[in-house]
Amino acid sequence: MRLRLCGLGVILLFLFSLPAGATIFGDVRGIVHDPQHRPIAGAKVMIHASGSSWFQVAQTDDSGEFEFTAVPLGDYLVAVNATGFDEEKQNVTVSSGSAPIMHFQLQVGKTTQQVEVTGAPATVNPQSSTTETLISRQEIARTPGTRWPAIADCAPRRAPPQPPAPGADRSNSLAMITDFVPGAYYTHDQLHVRGGHQVTWMVDGVPVANTNIASNVGPQFDPKDVDYLEIQRGSYDADYGDRTFGVFNVVPRTGFERNNDGELVASYGNFNQTNDQLSFGSHTERFAYYASLNGNRSDLGLEAPTFAVIHDRANGFGGFST
Repeated sequence: MRLRLCGLGVILLFLFSLPAGATIFGDVRGIVHDPQHRPIAGAKVMIHASGSSWFQVAQTDDSGEFEFTAVPLGDYLVAVNATGFDEEKQNVTVSSGSAPIMHFQLQVGKTTQQVEVTGAPATVNPQSSTTETLISRQEIARTPGTRWPAIADCAPRRAPPQPPAPGADRSNSLAMITDFVPGAYYTHDQLHVRGGHQVTWMVDGVPVANTNIASNVGPQFDPKDVDYLEIQRGSYDADYGDRTFGVFNVVPRTGFERNNDGELVASYGNFNQTNDQLSFGSHTERFAYYASLNGNRSDLGLEAPTFAVIHDRANGFGGFST
């Protein structure tokens, strides 16, 4: 029997018992000027999360500069408004520990309107050499179904039956990593990144026990509770220790993406496998909450890292809240 439990109390326990080796926050700075590159003071600047209702508002100082601190990693839209000028918008992606600098050149207001269609450039963090992949909850929900990998073995043996695994939206699958992260794959029933399976899991920058390295071992938390997942693959600083193959930094859902909404997800598959979740959340301008309850069972049981499969019923349940 497996028991999975992750809640606010567990997170607080880790906060006091383990050193925080990373952060999920970054800063966004910028300058606003007119076509003659003269700074514009008193301009209203708003940063808004692309996938939720989270936002902050600031004003430019006498030098035309603005700054947002403690911005959770993710994708954002920054809009600038100033009297007598047209509104200007730019997209920005915030990585953990980063501080992107933005430049806004406002055009003098006109009576005509113009529609311009452009393509978004590839997201590159020029301040870090770390190879990063940022996955949003929308991408996790659209993760396609995959099949469990056949277990490789040197001897020509018959592989055990491989039940189809649904996408991460319907189960506790790690397809959200193998489908989006280059160099991530399963072999002998363990998740590997860059050739090895030593990885570090972090929630809000706090290390958590790693039980999520195999395809059939219950994860520390449900993928449906993830808002953003940042994967770092090498070239990170020494604060992460000797886990040299991959760092998974999870930003959990907060409730800013809900408005008095709830969701029930249920699935059923081979080996009488089921993964179900009930979640709900909401927010005001300054407060948000999110909570979920999940349960799972299977007749497959534990799959050893050999050609043999141990058929034994397994079940678990858990909860998460922010």
